[in-house]
Amino acid sequence: PVIDPDGRQLAISCGAALLGARLSLAAAGVAVRVDLLPEQAQPDLLAALVVDPAAASDPSAASDPSAHRLDAAARSRRSNRREFGDEQLPASVVDAVHNAAHDEGTAVRFVVDLDDRIAVARLAQQAADAQAEDPKYHAELRAWTTDDPTRTDGVPTVAVPHVASRDGSRDEVPMRGFDTTGGGQLPSETHSSLHQTLFVITTDSDHRRDWLDAGQALYRVLLELTDAGYVASIFSQICEVRSARQELRRRLRLSANPQLMLRAGIAPPTAPTPRRPLEDVIGVSDDSAPLA
Repeated sequence: PVIDPDGRQLAISCGAALLGARLSLAAAGVAVRVDLLPEQAQPDLLAALVVDPAAASDPSAASDPSAHRLDAAARSRRSNRREFGDEQLPASVVDAVHNAAHDEGTAVRFVVDLDDRIAVARLAQQAADAQAEDPKYHAELRAWTTDDPTRTDGVPTVAVPHVASRDGSRDEVPMRGFDTTGGGQLPSETHSSLHQTLFVITTDSDHRRDWLDAGQALYRVLLELTDAGYVASIFSQICEVRSARQELRRRLRLSANPQLMLRAGIAPPTAPTPRRPLEDVIGVSDDSAPLA
């Protein structure tokens, strides 16, 4: 309720899961029709993937040509909170990111101008400071961070940088400090710099359907980066605080709604984080009323 009161990021996360399901089914040769928000009476039913025999028997029904490649990349994709280098993405990877976002009905804006980068850094810091003032925010963060190896969700301490003190970060673009107990097992220095590749995923509108599209775009972008040998991390806070999100749109002169800010680059590998059981996210039905 504090970090995501509108359920925007929750829907984005589910959109990412949806894209993963789409890719896996396509890679397995299963043709499906995707219906977003199919039942007004079931607001929690965000998407239905319906096996489409007609499409399966139609040789002209093109499957996702990148399905096999990206589905394979999913096995090694990690959100990476380690120290990044300052190398910019090559033009070929920038193009792949643009195309991936476009394929899912969204757009990407790379932050290139130094003044824009400075504005992003200031807004990220303002958002982090605003959240840090709320004890309920810290309670949510503690609940989401775990050192329990049997837990199937949350962010484990093996995947977060150690934070010795709240004021100890030297990041120019502040990242969320997940280390609520001082047990983070990654190095403290994350080197989140103004000079790294920064970009924003945007949508034309700002409704639940757009959030699902943003999630699908996010995951396709992340998989394209993984396939090209790069890693990424998300600056969630700058879009979680409403005033910062509005100011981000203004300062970057965006004609669309910013949904996520990311950095991408080269970094050492990091450990996988837990995943909920599939049956917690996807239901299967044999009739015409799919569960999920």
